[in-house]
Amino acid sequence: MPDVTFGAGLPQLKALLEAGLIEARVPQSDKRNRYYKARPEALGEMGKMLERMWDDALWKLKVAAELEEDRRGPRPNRRISRKTKGKKK
Repeated sequence: MPDVTFGAGLPQLKALLEAGLIEARVPQSDKRNRYYKARPEALGEMGKMLERMWDDALWKLKVAAELEEDRRGPRPNRRISRKTKGKKK
């Protein structure tokens, strides 16, 4: 999926807001940002379907991130250095 700028998504957010499907909140501490939230009661059955879709997508993202972390994590030192080879503990 290509990157989408906020300006490109603004008309869609405005339409969803006007339809009453989402709500917007401007935090007191930061007047520059606006937070959007879905209104489950307005979405009805579609809201339940979207929630399942997001749950599945977030689960897949979590699994992928954990696999990537395991793959890139520190590897155990399996080599025995020449200095310690043959020395008794």
